[in-house]
Amino acid sequence: MENKPLVYLNGDFIPWEQATVHIMSHSVGRGSAIFEVLSFHETVTGPAVFRLDKHVTRFFRSAELLEMDLPLTEGELYEAVRDTVRRTGLVEGFIKIIGFYPQISFEILPPSEPLSVVIFAFDPNRNPTQANARIAEGSSACISQWHKLDPCSVPIEAKVAANYLNGMMARLEARSRGFDYAVLLDSKGYVAEGGTESVLLVKNGTIFTPALGTVLDSITRKSLLQAARANGIETVEEMITPEFLHDADEIFLGGTLYRVRPISRLEDRIIEGTPGPVTRRVSAMMETIARGRDERFREWLFPVGK
Repeated sequence: MENKPLVYLNGDFIPWEQATVHIMSHSVGRGSAIFEVLSFHETVTGPAVFRLDKHVTRFFRSAELLEMDLPLTEGELYEAVRDTVRRTGLVEGFIKIIGFYPQISFEILPPSEPLSVVIFAFDPNRNPTQANARIAEGSSACISQWHKLDPCSVPIEAKVAANYLNGMMARLEARSRGFDYAVLLDSKGYVAEGGTESVLLVKNGTIFTPALGTVLDSITRKSLLQAARANGIETVEEMITPEFLHDADEIFLGGTLYRVRPISRLEDRIIEGTPGPVTRRVSAMMETIARGRDERFREWLFPVGK
């Protein structure tokens, strides 16, 4: 099938270049856009979307938390995502779902109309055969001066564009200091997460990660922990002090775009042997699951179909 860069918009498919919105729209001016980023993979039975159900549920939860109305049902969104991927002809790539207010507005309160929903499916020059090379590289991270948004100030559970200024500032700081990524602490000084990544640490073969409450309920984080436990790796979710970052045997980040990203340097500390054995094992597990080669996790994959 020919690769057709079509975009889903409110039930129709339009050319990529027509997927635009007025600069004075509420979602541009106020950051009132919710979104999800998903991956889809080539499997033994054809392209499949990874954990589509969890992403759709969280998209609707974001809308609920922000008192937004969506113009379609969860079932309709499932099919819209699949149809968007089918129309691209791609077998591997990423999906972005965005709910936004296109109306021109100068007010802080959003329009009373339902959101518009747009879906993109694309392959940003991703080469899945380079997965092992990516994990072997290792990345650097610093502890940011910026703290994670306090859950008493905004609903951090929502994936809303306005919240990501927080992570953007941390990543800008990291870049200016010569690091790849930043680790944010929460308002009480405990480890929270990266700019757009979950933080996971390994000590004596056990994976530790910050407990929910001050961090996003990341689907990648959830998947990593579930896969680890199913394969006999102990996991602990608790409040983590910054000192643990300097004592952990291994550190890795989790995110949709790469699933597992090992950290080889944290501030001035060089983490010898990166990626460590647990990081490598978890990365291999996730690759196997995403390709549909682990029967225990087949329900995580949603075939695109023909």
